[in-house]
Amino acid sequence: MPEPVKKPVSAFAKKPKTQEAEEGSSVVFEAETEKPDAKVKWQCNSKDIAGDDKYVITADGNKHSLAIKAVSKEDANVYAVIAGGSKVKFDLKVVSKPEAPVEPSAESGVKPEQAPAAAPAQNETSTPAQEAPPAEDGQPPDTRQDLTGLFTERPQSGEVTVGGNITFVAKVNAESLLKKPTIKWFKGKWMDLASKSGKHLQLKETYDRSSKVYTFEMQIIAAKANFAGGYRCEVSSRDKFDSCNFELAVHEACAVEGLDIRAAFRRTSVDGKEDSGELDFSTLLKKREAVQVSSDPDVDVWEILSKAPVTEYEKIAFQYGITDLRGMLKRLKKMKKEEKKSAAFLKKLDPAYQVSKGQKIKLAVEVANEDVEVKWLKNGQEIHPTGSKYIFESVGNMRYLTINHCSLSDDAAYCCKVGDEKCTTELFVKEPPVQIVKNLEDQMVMKGERVELECEVSEEGASVKWEKDGVELTRDESFKYRFKKDGCKHVLIINEATKEDCGHYKVKTNGGESMAELLVQEKELEVYQSIADLTVKAKDQAVFKCEVSDETVKGTWFKNGVEVKADGRVNITHIGRIHKLTIDDVKPEDEGDYTFVPDGHAFNLSAKLNFLEVKIDYVPRQDPPKIHLDCMGRTADSTILVVAGNKLRLDVPITGDPAPTVIWTKGEKASSVKPDAGEKGRQPTSWTVNDGDVLTEADGRVHVETTKGHCVFTIEGAERQDEGVYSVVVRNPAGEDTADINVKVVDVPDPPQAPTILSVGEDSCVVHWDPPAFDGGQPIIGYVLERKKLKSYRWMRLNFDPFPGTTYEAKRMIEGVQYEMRVYAVNGIGMSRHSAASQPFVPIAPTSAPIGLCVDDVSDTSISLKWRRPERVGSSELEGYGIEYCKEGTDEWIPAIEGLTDRTSVIIKDLTTGDKLQFRVRAYNMAGPSAPTTLAQPVTIREIMQRPKIWIPRNLRQTLIKKVGDTVNIVIPFQGKPRPIVKWSKDGEPLDPTFASVRNSEVDTILFIRRTERKHSGVYDLQVQIENVEDSAKVTLQIVDLPGPPQGLKIMDVWGFNVALEWKPPKDNGNCEISGYTIQKADKKTMEWFTVFEQYRRTHCVVSDLIMGNEYVFRVYAINLVGLSPDPCCTKDSAYIQKTGIAYKSPSYKEHDFSEAPKFTHPLVNRSIIAGYNATLSCSVRGIPKPKVTWYKNKMDISNEAKYRMLSKQGVLTLEIRKPCPFDGGVYMCKAVNDSGEDVVECKLEVRPQVVKDDKKDAKK
Repeated sequence: MPEPVKKPVSAFAKKPKTQEAEEGSSVVFEAETEKPDAKVKWQCNSKDIAGDDKYVITADGNKHSLAIKAVSKEDANVYAVIAGGSKVKFDLKVVSKPEAPVEPSAESGVKPEQAPAAAPAQNETSTPAQEAPPAEDGQPPDTRQDLTGLFTERPQSGEVTVGGNITFVAKVNAESLLKKPTIKWFKGKWMDLASKSGKHLQLKETYDRSSKVYTFEMQIIAAKANFAGGYRCEVSSRDKFDSCNFELAVHEACAVEGLDIRAAFRRTSVDGKEDSGELDFSTLLKKREAVQVSSDPDVDVWEILSKAPVTEYEKIAFQYGITDLRGMLKRLKKMKKEEKKSAAFLKKLDPAYQVSKGQKIKLAVEVANEDVEVKWLKNGQEIHPTGSKYIFESVGNMRYLTINHCSLSDDAAYCCKVGDEKCTTELFVKEPPVQIVKNLEDQMVMKGERVELECEVSEEGASVKWEKDGVELTRDESFKYRFKKDGCKHVLIINEATKEDCGHYKVKTNGGESMAELLVQEKELEVYQSIADLTVKAKDQAVFKCEVSDETVKGTWFKNGVEVKADGRVNITHIGRIHKLTIDDVKPEDEGDYTFVPDGHAFNLSAKLNFLEVKIDYVPRQDPPKIHLDCMGRTADSTILVVAGNKLRLDVPITGDPAPTVIWTKGEKASSVKPDAGEKGRQPTSWTVNDGDVLTEADGRVHVETTKGHCVFTIEGAERQDEGVYSVVVRNPAGEDTADINVKVVDVPDPPQAPTILSVGEDSCVVHWDPPAFDGGQPIIGYVLERKKLKSYRWMRLNFDPFPGTTYEAKRMIEGVQYEMRVYAVNGIGMSRHSAASQPFVPIAPTSAPIGLCVDDVSDTSISLKWRRPERVGSSELEGYGIEYCKEGTDEWIPAIEGLTDRTSVIIKDLTTGDKLQFRVRAYNMAGPSAPTTLAQPVTIREIMQRPKIWIPRNLRQTLIKKVGDTVNIVIPFQGKPRPIVKWSKDGEPLDPTFASVRNSEVDTILFIRRTERKHSGVYDLQVQIENVEDSAKVTLQIVDLPGPPQGLKIMDVWGFNVALEWKPPKDNGNCEISGYTIQKADKKTMEWFTVFEQYRRTHCVVSDLIMGNEYVFRVYAINLVGLSPDPCCTKDSAYIQKTGIAYKSPSYKEHDFSEAPKFTHPLVNRSIIAGYNATLSCSVRGIPKPKVTWYKNKMDISNEAKYRMLSKQGVLTLEIRKPCPFDGGVYMCKAVNDSGEDVVECKLEVRPQVVKDDKKDAKK
């Protein structure tokens, strides 16, 4: 079988090269194509060249040439030759004619020694151009006119050390643009670098009028570490737009002393005659003393500019290396100078606000004059109220602007103006993340077909990013990829798919991504009808006929490996899908093997032509019949293969005189067929026999025809049941002859059963299937597998060559997506129908191993383990954990629990005391178990003695206060092994179960009182004991209730509009302190009560502002932590407010002496603290006049030491000790002194050292 012809990489066998020619001479460029009929086109500067007097284009077979006559300077351009999909570029360089050498005169500005130096420089420049190979489409060519975007040269990612500089260059061809392109440089996503020009950043642009190319440069000077990151360059011109991303990496470097990086990048000229935009990098390599620059690299140029006059701007820019003077002035204009405090605004707008698209935002300012009117401006234009879009509010001094339903058009600068003063802000409208509504679908196409990958996003006009195998896709010069937007739909179009386009394509938005796989398959040519072997006699016609699936495919006929040419006797035709080879007047030399080879496909169709030479000898008048089957392998038993559905034709040459009768039988040998007596005297008739029964030609598929010298047996559309031994019997009076022909019907195999998924991985699965029940009569060559996503309708083929096994590993799937698989069986005849689809499955990788496996507790028969979740779970839910153990010295792992547990801790019971066991844990998900996590060393199952220890919760270290009727549930954890004995007592006596309930466990104890009463108040003692070791703790419980009414409320005096009241505290304070009193009054006429004082702390008061002529009664409630007393205390008498005019004689009082000696109402308390944590000592003192307080440590005055801070607030004295150490322990004393006396209080302070965690662990062990 001939090997398939490989398509050449390039259409050119010989490519033109760059040449150099003198002015006035002629030059010829030659090219040679692979095919002689290839169409060739020549271009100059991407414009087609037509033949004329200047350009001569010739073509001779596959040789092509371009001749340029009378070469001039204008002919020095870029040329190209195009053939098919290949394009080769080359240059023509024109040099001037050499002139006669002239000796330089003394007046010439060039010295004689300088002339020879120019020639080598020119030769060095031209030599690389001549040796440069021509650029082709497969290599980076000069793409000034071929890019569909605007960039002809994109900025490339780079690296720089700290303190160094780097320049990024972008070029744009403006030949097809109507206006100058606009370029923007960004850092990250949104930071516009145009306003950042200065000491470290310079932006520059130049324009070449000859080539019409704009060159944009971004130079980073004295790079810092925070300059590293992603950058973006955007260029736009009217409706055209292009962008490019690049990266900058900044590496650390040791700074050299004495090197000023800004001075190193100064201009070379000292007198300023050079171009102000050019920088001399050579100053890094040589010492210069002409330019004197400040050595401080952190000078703030913008601060200097803000204070300098306008006339000095250019000088400062030149001194500090700012080349973009226009950008500097724009930024300086936008900079906010320090202003004095505004007279119109008390609170200005923030510098910037951000709001999501569709939401509302409220801008607020506070003005000094609440009557002043403000104006709101947007981008300098005043905002007028229009509908519900803008809402203006004025509340006191506040002025509000509310913007409803913010859109991208609201992203602007806003200003609030009061008179001549104004404050500004920037509003940034943030677009919501764009979601992918309709995902991409996997596709499988034939080579050369058009591919459209389509997705749908949640918002029209949204920007998306296309990637192939992680690489961003852009429009290239061959229009390989095209991007189409139609509302919310985004389409990636590949015009002609090739094998290189196979891969995973991904579309990304700022809110999600979708991925699909593209498979490109070579076009397979299907054979609908193959050519069949022929047996013909002399001067008959032989016709070989075949039918293929593609009408455009041409082919070649071969005989015994030699191509068959059409002539007068041989005719070759191609009509649609049918190819015919017709041979008229067959001769013996025509016998042989004939082959049809389709062009471009690696297979052929073969058949054999057998020439039947009939020899007729002189015989008597009665000649016995004879069957001539020597052409069928020269054997009596011959096997004929026929493909199911094709025509079965058995053409048997026979002889005999008189003409014999032919009988065809199937299912028995010819020798078993007996002559029928009824046939005597009849004309020769054709019969067929099926399973021994003689049938006529009633069956429409079976035809029997007998002609002179031939008997033809035909079955239209052979089926499986037609397979068997066919016998032909010829009889005449002279005798009979028989022959057996074995016919085997072959077909495509039956479809396999539905495949089963044996296992799945992160992006793969292992699928298994059983061979089909019927192989079609031919051995199974292999299998073809297909897969699809569950919700898709498109099946993707996984292998193009038949896979010989029945277990296949399918890869390159997406984790977390449901798939189905199906299988085709392939034999020598063709491919079966597909099997039923497998059960849906999801490619899932096992989770990572659980982490942090450790022993939590061990007893004589059990162990408690705990661990943490795996770091990586994957897209499948975690089903649980499996725990196993193994005895030391064995390799058998035994499940510790039945099934899986979803908790991260487990208690394994019923273990044997003294066994040394190793434990491991594995996480399970849909993909199976993860890698195991094993303990560092085996564990011995034995109880570990642990001292009892009570852990008092923080809230129980103080008095626990509850109201009467509340529920008390005190939980106190403790530790100790074996299980300790727990005892509760109150006031030294054990608790009665009817008084309080106690519940104990291995790790805590619970004191429970369902409904508290006053009698439950007191101190409860808890004791935890293990053998002779014990630990104890105390819990103070205070049950509080409403207080009783005050006592002895009396009206002490009545004068003017005032009444003096006095009373005594209640007998029952509710078991807590009385926090105050509520005093109420009522007029005896109405008896409506009104509150005069609330939370009044004294036991006497004066009620004022009473109404003249009214008579009042009073009552008082007591208040504590629980609330008001249920009943008040009322006055027995009433107070009458007399009318005016009645003289009142004020009583005389003896002046009261309020002085009082200091007395501590709350003493200092002994404390034990931990070193390193701030501590306080508190007490309270009372005294009139206010006493002077002095603090002592070990009887030494510490008032002036910085380590201590003394505070006094409303009689509460606090001494704060900052970060105490063990040396700060001792006796602290507080002394209060005034004119009436003094008082002293003291306490002991113990400072404990910190306990390190390792020490805690050792203590536990």
